[in-house]
Amino acid sequence: MSRQKQYLTVTSALALLPLAVACGSEQAGSTTADASKPVTGVHWSVDSVTVGGTKHDAPADAHVTIDESGKAQGNYGCNHFSAQASFDGDRVRLGDATTTEMACEEKPMTFEKNLARTLADGALRTEVEGDHLTLTTEAGDTVRLTEEKAAPLYGTKWTITALGKGGPEGTSESLPQGAEGTAHLTFDEATGQVSGRLTCNKVTAEATVRDGRITLGPASTTRMMCEASLMATEKRLLGFFDGTVTYRLDHHSLTLTSENGETVTAGAGK
Repeated sequence: MSRQKQYLTVTSALALLPLAVACGSEQAGSTTADASKPVTGVHWSVDSVTVGGTKHDAPADAHVTIDESGKAQGNYGCNHFSAQASFDGDRVRLGDATTTEMACEEKPMTFEKNLARTLADGALRTEVEGDHLTLTTEAGDTVRLTEEKAAPLYGTKWTITALGKGGPEGTSESLPQGAEGTAHLTFDEATGQVSGRLTCNKVTAEATVRDGRITLGPASTTRMMCEASLMATEKRLLGFFDGTVTYRLDHHSLTLTSENGETVTAGAGK
């Protein structure tokens, strides 16, 4: 499918969501202004949109976060976006939104159109109940979201998705065909080890985590031989062992950076 113009209205409206929690007035059974509830750093997963009484489930990757400066950003399941939000009481509005321009399959795009019609329909009333956020238009259409907790470093199956070079002009590349979804690492706090699979072989090593760094011992691997591109990528991955890497956790994403600037990006497995 060719890359086409994305619906800016949808991603613009999505960026309103985190600020919705911070404003409003209390109501029986729920609250539109839970002042103690953290807004910055909260990961809101979009669950559904209901238009004219018909519910439409959201794509799995649809989410929104906001940082301390008020910048909202996220992913609709296809496109990334960022925006700046303002609010008045329990009503929220958006400005200065930008988005990428990738196209999605038919089902996500249909959801996107419904979400655009809903969230662009003037100011949205917000309601928070527990970990759930509901946005409602004047016409009664709704968007429902749930706070999703961040994945911990330890015990999470981190599926490797890309390799690259760090820095402001860093580049990354996906794993070769045949390795997608198979290369992974899991850190065990009790044993002080990391184990998993590279593009071809299983791997185990000592792993000491301290002050944003992980000291990895020499890798112990099986000795299978695979297709040339897989072995070449595996050699790059082995370069992260027997040394120290920095790590950064961003909700469900983990980035490891070696001393020479090589990076590994991984996502939390389901």
